Amino acid sequence: MIAIVDYDAGNICSVENALRRLGAEYELTADVQKLDAADKLILPGVGNDARAVASLREKGLVDVLRGRRKPVLGICVGMQIMCRRSEEGAAPGAWTECLDIFDCDIVRFPEGALRGQGAGEVDKVPHMGWNAISNLESKLFKGLDEGSYVYFVHSYYPTLCTDTIATCRHAGVLFSAALKYENFYGTQFHPEKSGDTGELILNNFLAL
Repeated sequence: MIAIVDYDAGNICSVENALRRLGAEYELTADVQKLDAADKLILPGVGNDARAVASLREKGLVDVLRGRRKPVLGICVGMQIMCRRSEEGAAPGAWTECLDIFDCDIVRFPEGALRGQGAGEVDKVPHMGWNAISNLESKLFKGLDEGSYVYFVHSYYPTLCTDTIATCRHAGVLFSAALKYENFYGTQFHPEKSGDTGELILNNFLAL
């Protein structure tokens, strides 16, 4: 059984649809006992890191997630809030404290950065649309080619760190497109919106 963590962070329907297409048995729940019993957890999310962390705390799910020993996949905001801290939702110069599972911070893309040296085009923020991922270093990407394209929607990104298992470049920044620490996995992109490539990634997670 796959448990989708219900913490009012949105993006649930697209994840459910993707799992349904793959024939996976799943349940949307915030029940601690069901989350503990599930074979795998998926932590989806869109929106604001600060609000997402606050919702997890209100539902008493922070320790449940941090104490997991079975595979967990965070998607977009679901991955960002598993990092150390985030600029999103915090006062200028301050941080939103997150779950501190992945050893990196979440920071905002710079505005108006050139797409490439001499390219003359400016990458927009938010980073929205298809982009290539490289340096693939995990069973999560089994069968995937370097430079495969996946779908992103975000204004904040995870910095590079020892937990980085895939990278992407936008607005002049090379950032972590995916992270892994022990049984915890995270993708900044949306596999459930990334066509056949995303389905392969989700299938690989289900096979862990």
